[in-house]
Amino acid sequence: MSKDELSQVLTQRRQKAQALLDEGVSLYPNNLRVEDHLADIRNHCGGLDAEALARETRVFTVAGRIVAMRSFGQAAFDVRLITKSLRPLPEKFHGLRDVESRYRQRYVDLIVNEGVRGVFIKRTRIIQKLREFLAAQGFLEVETPMMQPIPGGATARPFKTHHNALDMDLFLRVAPELYLKRLLVGGFERVFEINRNFRNEGISVQHNPEFTMLEFYQAYATYEDLLPFTEEMLCSVAHEVAGGLQIPCQGKTIDLSPPWRRYRLTEAMVTFGGVAAEELCDVERLRIRARGLGIDTAGQGPGKILTRLFETLVEPKLDQPTFITHYPLEVSPLSRRSDQDPFFVDRFELFIGGREIANGFSELNDPVDQEERFREQVAARKAGDEEAHLMDEDYIRALEYGMPPAAGEGIGVDRLVMLLTDTASIREVILFPHLRPERD
Repeated sequence: MSKDELSQVLTQRRQKAQALLDEGVSLYPNNLRVEDHLADIRNHCGGLDAEALARETRVFTVAGRIVAMRSFGQAAFDVRLITKSLRPLPEKFHGLRDVESRYRQRYVDLIVNEGVRGVFIKRTRIIQKLREFLAAQGFLEVETPMMQPIPGGATARPFKTHHNALDMDLFLRVAPELYLKRLLVGGFERVFEINRNFRNEGISVQHNPEFTMLEFYQAYATYEDLLPFTEEMLCSVAHEVAGGLQIPCQGKTIDLSPPWRRYRLTEAMVTFGGVAAEELCDVERLRIRARGLGIDTAGQGPGKILTRLFETLVEPKLDQPTFITHYPLEVSPLSRRSDQDPFFVDRFELFIGGREIANGFSELNDPVDQEERFREQVAARKAGDEEAHLMDEDYIRALEYGMPPAAGEGIGVDRLVMLLTDTASIREVILFPHLRPERD
């Protein structure tokens, strides 16, 4: 309806509300005790004939939102007002369709669009299943700081705040990784956290400034151990939530049946990206190809250029579940260096539906190597890379006490929900996504 029509309806409803108040009717009482649900009435009375219904003496008390009243016929409810609605819902047969209005007024979206409610019910079930699976495998759920003196665990631009009592700057966490690995040092051998992260970056169908991650870490494991573990965990979630391993995804069918495909990053560049094998060893040829694709390569080494090309040429083509392993060390400051080729690290990313779903690696537990990599990140930051990692002296100190060999993984919960609910935008699976300020 138009703004003038809405204003008129609001005026009429407020007048009706005042008339009720004048008659002594409370618009917002709080003494109703709901004892039944509509399902209880159906279960109790659904099989009764007319005579049995006439003899029925049980009284049911139900509550809900009234969208229409029909007081004619043989039966009607005697209604008691417990909350007066002052605003009209969207038109009955059209619902709330404008995308921005749906996100901004999610409370109305949930009222009028049943499918939206179903998405968020599934989201809850997905998180519950992840938690149950890890607990059954002996993982301990923990909580780590959301405000950190040094943002670490990912290469990302953080949000900054200030603590008045301590008179110090703090950052909303970009990842809980370094705190969780401190717990490995402390003797907890299997830990996980389902956490909210914050990254001061762009917004897209796959990115929201705050998002939910599952991170878990296991001592005495390698990244290779996490590959079948991830398959088993996500397949169990799919069975629970989607009823099987054949998942509809934006007009395609994703087959989650294990084992999932595995490629080294360089192999995927050749297989899916159309890059010749000999080109992968020539940084100048890679730089020329990147520039041709509009990728800025200024100040970037061969590892970062290779990764940027992979993200452009290969990622969108990875619809079926695919593990990509052996990322360049240059883009993996916290991963263990490969024993076979020190240019790469023992790391994987999982892609499904053309999106990164998970990132895992064998953890770097050498404090000397880690400190050197932090220094390289600091230098990159001074050169203009705002997402480069900061130096974390306390984390180095923790490693100096001895962290057992371990592997860890992060899973994007929002993207997993997108996959299992066949949703195209991350805003569809976050109850209250961030939006630009509302215009008058």
